[in-house]
Amino acid sequence: MITIIVIIALIVLFLLYGVSIYNRLVKLRNLVQEAWSSIDVMLKKRHDLIPNLVETVKGYATHERETLDSVIRARTQAAGADSVQAKEAAEKNLNQAMMNLFAVAEQYPDLKANANFQQLQSELTSIENDIEKSRRYYNGTVRENNTLVESFPSNFIANMYKFEKSPFFELQNIAEREVPTVKF
Repeated sequence: MITIIVIIALIVLFLLYGVSIYNRLVKLRNLVQEAWSSIDVMLKKRHDLIPNLVETVKGYATHERETLDSVIRARTQAAGADSVQAKEAAEKNLNQAMMNLFAVAEQYPDLKANANFQQLQSELTSIENDIEKSRRYYNGTVRENNTLVESFPSNFIANMYKFEKSPFFELQNIAEREVPTVKF
């Protein structure tokens, strides 16, 4: 009789553990989706701001048409990307195009002094900071999710219910990788 009670208790504990792992997997999947939604909102804000910035630059740098067109193309591509990997690639292209745009703006002192340009540049910097924060949160939830999906024994439940690893979102800013030059 005691053996049967112990066996039943072990089965109940095993089932409760399985339910707990399943619920944790669901929670992490939802957190990953929420975090991605946050990134998507920040990227949309960025994409909405870029045409205003390009129009402001257009007024001063009329012969820089190729640079302006490349920014618009990159923005359109980034706004239309639908997966994490596609967004990552499109945002890398957009970052490069924006760096080229700001390099062009450096050549026009009147543009750099324009209040509208300064405000748009400030807003863009703020949005970039928000994107960075959202990306870190997203990647943190992805890390937790992927760890649970791959760890023993939770991987059995994850495989049984088709929980999958989520992709990380990496935006690499070329300027961040360069070694700063120090001159005395």
